Amino acid sequence: MAIRIPSQVDLLVIGGGINGVGIARDAAGRGLSVLLVEKDDLGAHTSSASSKLIHGGLRYLEHYEFRLVAEALEEREVLLRIAPHLVWPARFIMPHVPQLRPRWMIRLGLFFYDHLGRRTTLPGSRAVRLDRMPFHAGLKPEFRHGFEYSDCRVDDARLVIANALDARARGAIVLTRTECVTARREGGAWRVALRGPQGERTIVARAIANAAGPWVKQVLNEKLGQPSGDAVRLVKGSHVVVPTLYEGAHAFILQNDDRRVVFMIPYEARFTLVGTTDVPFDGDPGRPEASEEEVAYLCRAASRYLARPLEPNAVRWRYAGVRPLYDDGSSDPSSITRDYTLRVDGESVPVLSVFGGKITTYRRLAEQVLARLAPWFPQMRGAWTGTAALPGGDLRGADFESFAGIHLRSDFPWLPEPLRHALARRHGRLAYDVLGQSASVSDLGEEFGAGLYAREIDYLVEREWARTAEDVLWRRTKAGLHLAAGQREAVARYLAQRVS
Repeated sequence: MAIRIPSQVDLLVIGGGINGVGIARDAAGRGLSVLLVEKDDLGAHTSSASSKLIHGGLRYLEHYEFRLVAEALEEREVLLRIAPHLVWPARFIMPHVPQLRPRWMIRLGLFFYDHLGRRTTLPGSRAVRLDRMPFHAGLKPEFRHGFEYSDCRVDDARLVIANALDARARGAIVLTRTECVTARREGGAWRVALRGPQGERTIVARAIANAAGPWVKQVLNEKLGQPSGDAVRLVKGSHVVVPTLYEGAHAFILQNDDRRVVFMIPYEARFTLVGTTDVPFDGDPGRPEASEEEVAYLCRAASRYLARPLEPNAVRWRYAGVRPLYDDGSSDPSSITRDYTLRVDGESVPVLSVFGGKITTYRRLAEQVLARLAPWFPQMRGAWTGTAALPGGDLRGADFESFAGIHLRSDFPWLPEPLRHALARRHGRLAYDVLGQSASVSDLGEEFGAGLYAREIDYLVEREWARTAEDVLWRRTKAGLHLAAGQREAVARYLAQRVS
């Protein structure tokens, strides 16, 4: 179905990662006409290659990033409320290694972590014994003491989709596989040339939000012809996914010899996610790969703590993303600020560029973007995203487990439990839209494996901008991790017929 593209909009958003869709959602909800363009798939790059965490950033305290940590801690609570299907609590265990950080330093850091932000639902930190249940499983016996604290896990790619869905529901036009070719100021507005599946066209925008992530500087300098002294440091973060390393729902935060930390996180029921690295990057941000050196680094970091060493040949999946950090002059990639910087260029026809940022604070970043653009849009309404549920997040007043295990089960008793839970986690209340009038498993169409059926794929194509097997298998779902090569090829063939 062809999308009607307006010839003029208030705000053009360049970039369909978490910051771009967050800005588009916020702006559309304030009454602005919005067009978002993304040259690839939504969340195709940095935003789907994170550590899958909504967290305050415990290690940032060592770099005195108190404002960033406080903001991130408060955002955990907000995102738990507005997206309970996509963001959920987790307990993190830090084994104590006296040679790396003294116990008093960790206690002090966790005290700040508990109190810097308003914490209403998540339990605080405490000291724990690691030689007793439930935390001793999988660890070397010499690790006897540790600390436990709260953070949250997230389906990062689906958080991007949820924001894009809400932006569209509020009137924004979202175009994927569409690139901003050039933009120039003309007649009191931006005249923008776009190229996408529907061909080339020109639109006029009163303002531009440049949220192009690793390409923000390139877009600003080359596409928009806007010189800027601000610089971006590209840092690659790689992760590996391996068969489950230990029993339990808790995650681990592991101190490493280089003063960095590495996470071990339960993932997709049968796996453990291990990451991340911090490596300077000067290649193509669209094609980062986890190197053999990074895989070995992560395996060594985990093996320091595990009773059974983690070998690189155990890796089932590896992925890498490029973080576009604001260049603050630091020589150490790990100490570069994770805070965001917003720059407005142009007095009468503005472009606002987003440098840096992290998935946890995307919503607050979007609020700050709209606050900075407010002088050009005096009719714009006020902030609103802190209380409005994201699509699927209204769970009939229930928590996630009650929604999935009681409400959805009552209305679709024939759904197998793993599939019911997976649909609830991916879609929340929108699982009802995915299932429609289905009365049996056979109504879901062809099964490709791992609980992925034709009906859900059709929904992802029709409602969520999915076009390729990668979109479906690795972003909209994580079924690719569970399917054999032949099954993944079957999904690709189905999509080729469905999308053509």
